[in-house]
Amino acid sequence: MGELRRIGFSLNPDNDAARETLTRAESWCSGHGVEAWSSPADDAEQIRAACTGTDLICVLGGDGTFLRTARAIGDSEVPALGVNLGRVGFLAKVETADLERTLDQVVDGQYSIEERFRISATVIRADGTSETHACLNEVVVTRGSRVRMIQVEVEVSGSHLATYVADGVVVATPTGSTAYSFSAGGAVLDPRLRNVIITPVAGYLSPLHSVVAGERHVVRLTLRESHEGAIISIDGQNDLPMRCGERVEVRALPIPLRLLEPEGSTPFYELLRTKASLLPY
Repeated sequence: MGELRRIGFSLNPDNDAARETLTRAESWCSGHGVEAWSSPADDAEQIRAACTGTDLICVLGGDGTFLRTARAIGDSEVPALGVNLGRVGFLAKVETADLERTLDQVVDGQYSIEERFRISATVIRADGTSETHACLNEVVVTRGSRVRMIQVEVEVSGSHLATYVADGVVVATPTGSTAYSFSAGGAVLDPRLRNVIITPVAGYLSPLHSVVAGERHVVRLTLRESHEGAIISIDGQNDLPMRCGERVEVRALPIPLRLLEPEGSTPFYELLRTKASLLPY
């Protein structure tokens, strides 16, 4: 990354703890001659514009704030550092009390960069139009408000895998494998892998519960049957309506998200055990 000259801070401005942490961070930057800028995490345009010339983006919040920021950073290759203000925070490498010490480590070069695999979801409508969205965690095709199962056909690079009768189907990255896919019974993948995991949600009499596919494959989800349509959820941040016959195609993105990992950070599998103990089982 080189010399630390300019840091961006992405946050939820309505979160008191985030604003307090930002004040501390700006004070650190002022004392170290580092230029600082800040933006609401949901202002993607502002974040994209500010990325030019930025050496590091610190995300002040939980996983939702991080996911919004990750979508805004996109292909910029600016590394991101998550500062946990939420409850679980699988994407955060630093607790808020350690912020200044961590920034000192960054200045001293005591960090590594971990690359996280991203995917795109191309939604193809009945009239042939399409739209594409980048994802860090997962793409989900799920039922609407009525408590009735939907039927989703899943193909992997043109080969029919299964037609699930379920509440939904999740296609998750290794990063997203600790989120919705995990709650549906999918395995947790090492975050450094470049795979997707396909997991039905409350599948009815399904012989294939969860399947891992490599990065070269295109996963296609087609809605075959539903009483009132379905929803395509992108990282839990963007929900799009889906009608029978429409499909979403999931494929690898060439540019990963770069996460800054300070020296001494908790290893992933220890973090997994620690964070899991915080969940309200």
